[in-house]
Amino acid sequence: MKHPLLMLVIAAAVTACDPNTDATPVPAPGGGSPAPATPAPATPLTPAGQGLPVKALPMDTLQYAASVTEVHDLTRQGSVTAKVFGMAGGDPAMNGLQTYLAFFRSPAEGWWVFGFGDFLSFRILSETPGRVDLEIEESVLDPATNVIGSQKRRIILAFNALETVETSPPSVRVMPAA
Repeated sequence: MKHPLLMLVIAAAVTACDPNTDATPVPAPGGGSPAPATPAPATPLTPAGQGLPVKALPMDTLQYAASVTEVHDLTRQGSVTAKVFGMAGGDPAMNGLQTYLAFFRSPAEGWWVFGFGDFLSFRILSETPGRVDLEIEESVLDPATNVIGSQKRRIILAFNALETVETSPPSVRVMPAA
């Protein structure tokens, strides 16, 4: 072949199809930083014994557990165990991440759970005792055009920082932030 560019494209295509080839960073379109490399496939394990059958569990509560898509432990709440988590649900065209703040009470009592929104995604910006600052992305519907877009905004979850939450739930407030 006398076309060096064509040879380069063919070599790249053949290399991309070879599972034994390590991935290398590819320059991002329009220059900029290269895209992250895709790791080479791992060598599959070899079975070392007879497998045991596993059946699906019929408990309805596990349906809720399987819907959890994100969990972020809060680590600055003293002796209280707390977390922010999201569950897939709702209308997937408009948001769909039901988002919660939870405080562990005891093994017998479980969790105090507070729902604070239905978003596309959330990110914890900071955490201090009694407070979590979040950036959320959510769907918005333009009533004039019926087009769904998205926006980012920030909120503060504020709650009384208790040393124990076994007997009464914390008071939780959701506030807009600048």
